[in-house]
Amino acid sequence: MRANQWRPIVAGMLTAVLLDLSFPVAGPLPPWRSLFAWFALTPFLLSVLGLASSPHNRPLRRSFFQGWLTGALWYGLSDYWVYQTMHLYGNMNEAMAALCLVLFSIYLGFWFGVFALILAIVRRATIGKRCSWLGFVAIPFLWITMEFVIARIPQFPWDQLGYSQIDNALLTGLAPWTGVYGISFVLASVNALIAAAVTLGRNSQKSAGIRFPIAIYCGALAVILGCTEGLLIAPPKPQSQATAVLVQPNLDVSSDDAWLGKEWDQHMAQFAALAKSYCGHDYLIGLPETSSLKGQIQCSPSPIPPALVVWPESPAPFRDADTRFRQSVSSIARETNAPMIVGDIGMDPESGQDTGSQQYHFYNSASVITAGGQFSGRYDKIHLVPFGEYVPFRRLFFFVHQLTDQLSDTGSGSNRRSFVITSADGRTHRYGIFICYESVFADEVRQFVRAGAEVLVNISDDGWYGDTSAPWQHLNMARMRAIENRRWILRDTNSGVTAVIDPYGTVRQSIPRHVVDALPAEFGYRSDLTFYTVHGDVLPVICAILSLALLLWSVRILLWANSPKL
Repeated sequence: MRANQWRPIVAGMLTAVLLDLSFPVAGPLPPWRSLFAWFALTPFLLSVLGLASSPHNRPLRRSFFQGWLTGALWYGLSDYWVYQTMHLYGNMNEAMAALCLVLFSIYLGFWFGVFALILAIVRRATIGKRCSWLGFVAIPFLWITMEFVIARIPQFPWDQLGYSQIDNALLTGLAPWTGVYGISFVLASVNALIAAAVTLGRNSQKSAGIRFPIAIYCGALAVILGCTEGLLIAPPKPQSQATAVLVQPNLDVSSDDAWLGKEWDQHMAQFAALAKSYCGHDYLIGLPETSSLKGQIQCSPSPIPPALVVWPESPAPFRDADTRFRQSVSSIARETNAPMIVGDIGMDPESGQDTGSQQYHFYNSASVITAGGQFSGRYDKIHLVPFGEYVPFRRLFFFVHQLTDQLSDTGSGSNRRSFVITSADGRTHRYGIFICYESVFADEVRQFVRAGAEVLVNISDDGWYGDTSAPWQHLNMARMRAIENRRWILRDTNSGVTAVIDPYGTVRQSIPRHVVDALPAEFGYRSDLTFYTVHGDVLPVICAILSLALLLWSVRILLWANSPKL
């Protein structure tokens, strides 16, 4: 290969690696690594802009494949956990699991290719003209449009660029107004500034012409230095008002969940004991694996029943139509004198069936139980995990029979509502519940708050991810939901990270992963609404409209110019 043929590949690899370093890899993200996001896109942008400006044939086609390659590499690095999940827990052999990761990366990388193609079209239409700067200005708008499209079409808004700044108290101040997209916009803009400075510097032949690129460099550096000061700023610490108990059962996701006879009694006894673990019970201050500082909930002179007890999404054999389950959970609620939210399998009988052969619709659900032991409501998960809870286009994906043969499609709920829950002291508050994968969809989580939720409860089973980057990436996205809506989030997981997140995204308390434990979580209630909660994805919609208009204008320019071999 010639040097100019290697450059796009190297640029794509460099951007993929820098992006990967901006997010959790196999543990919590050290805040300093978020700095990579400020220039991670630059090699990729320079490559696309260079290809678009090239006199060689097929610049648009080459730009598209440059973007596709970069995106596929990025998703392969960031979401390597797909292989482990499919191999260890999906009963796939190594080759099939690797194929799933490759196909997954290629599909999502395609949208990077579309971004690069549109950017190349805009650059090609404006290069050499007085509006040649438009290609650089377009970058953040096109980037946000791409993130928005990925969230809506393949529906996988995982590790959007803005999540890299979750510990930046200054930048996350945008989230209550723009969602995570506003943070992505700032990062993409700085990457565009650096790309513009490099491009203009290359095109400057005289020393006098270098002054403008240097000014752009200085501007980009000033923005980076100014914004990254947010890593040193401590966000506000709102006062807690109540205590919940978040049970972490640490059940093996690949084990048999029959729980026959004594096994059921042992697990339920353990559940009951953990539900009472709040007075004098240890917890970690902050994130696990980052601090060994411990705290305790003091209940002197007399213990106060918790405001809530939560059991997460887990492989426990909990069916809400099972009399044994309902009696056991009701008994625990009465013993603790606390209302409960319990992850279970919702069951609705199909209509028109004979009693003797009753068939059911199954849901991934969370049941709400009063302090007196009555089942008062149920939330059915709405946004299901493809290839985890249902198989899209099952006939098309016949070749992954190891997964599809074992997976029966789960029903999807339809009502994002808040639940009125009364604690033992008679105080009533509204809770919003979302389950696992739903936490990555900002526009959906905000609807629970619009429905009146004063605090959010996120139950999840991250045991499927093992010791990969996914549990930590998932946690950071939940933290952003807290910031966008200015709500406390009680995050209860099967194997970790179980934590309480305050309205500014700070993990206030947690417990270690992979242990059977319970977190005595101190939290509060809020009723105010942010701009993002009320209005949602205004910024990405504006970016999408402007991007479409710019694309149509650029295509018209190129067609008029009769540009050959694009």
